[in-house]
Amino acid sequence: MVIKQCLGFINSPPLWTNEQFGIQQFEFPHIGLTSFKPKAIPTKIRLGHQMEYVFKQLIEHDSAYEIVLHNLPIKQGKQTIGEVDFILRDRQSAKLVHIELTYKFYIINTKITEPIHQLMGPNRRDMFFTKMEKIKNEQFALLHSPAGVAALADKGIDHLDLEHETCYKAQLFEPYKSGAINIRPLNLDCICGYWLRLEDLNSEEFKKHQFYIPYKSQWVVEPYEKVPWRSHFEIMMDINLRLLKENAPMVWVRKSVAEFEKFFVIWW
Repeated sequence: MVIKQCLGFINSPPLWTNEQFGIQQFEFPHIGLTSFKPKAIPTKIRLGHQMEYVFKQLIEHDSAYEIVLHNLPIKQGKQTIGEVDFILRDRQSAKLVHIELTYKFYIINTKITEPIHQLMGPNRRDMFFTKMEKIKNEQFALLHSPAGVAALADKGIDHLDLEHETCYKAQLFEPYKSGAINIRPLNLDCICGYWLRLEDLNSEEFKKHQFYIPYKSQWVVEPYEKVPWRSHFEIMMDINLRLLKENAPMVWVRKSVAEFEKFFVIWW
């Protein structure tokens, strides 16, 4: 599973390229996996933390960057007020890069006009615009606060030497049977599936196929054959129970031996 997660992470495009919204996107190095031997990743941690393990292993395997520090807590007195995801040293230029790592799953709500406000988590609790503003105005700024300056100095790092970037990868899900989507300046290549409601899934179009509800740790990977596929009738009962709890599941559908799709079923 770890190698599948690593491949899923590598193959997930950044949500934008270069600089947008006043935030520079980290250009992830091209990493060959021929000799890569992944280490086990804890399964009982949030998917975002699993992606930190993936990012760390891939950067350590490559020669472009050195990891100077990872998950440095910033404390004010005894209270932890934040954390630094990664500081990398570019081995060629010697520059220090502060990386805030984010991996998100967003549905595109085209009823909202502005593209940057269209992106939201499938349960509507996670908004791209809010996260982007937090990175820029809070997480980057934290390193230049008195507590951040002191924590970095303790590690021999001058906060003025840092360049701030984000590695912001995402999988986007467009409305079921939608027309052309415009989310510029966001990256259309991030669209990898669709979202629908239970009544859409209950149509004749889906009844002949097989389905699987992946674990959260599988969300990042491409759908594959060797999982316990279930019938439309079985999956509808399971999905309905999740929707009653206001939990929008990701679902894989197998349309043929080699044809897979993935989607979210939303409850709202």
